[in-house]
Amino acid sequence: MATAIAVLASLGFIGWIIYRAVRRKTIRAHTIVYAISIITGIFTYAFFLGMDIPQLLKIMLSIIVGVLLIFTAAYFERRRRPVKP
Repeated sequence: MATAIAVLASLGFIGWIIYRAVRRKTIRAHTIVYAISIITGIFTYAFFLGMDIPQLLKIMLSIIVGVLLIFTAAYFERRRRPVKP
């Protein structure tokens, strides 16, 4: 079931891009990156739920990996922006 959700999320993302293109709306880089990060999270969740370990451990591991990815992304984003005086 988790794999089906991941595939549906990918199809939804592709459909969303096509919808935006048909409507001739601008597609900005940060919007695409945000959508890709959501789909990546869904695929990661599907991967962990597909493993052969107890469910509580799966949930804890996916939460920990998610937190680490969020902190890593925030760290790199903060490093990239110049500090305003």
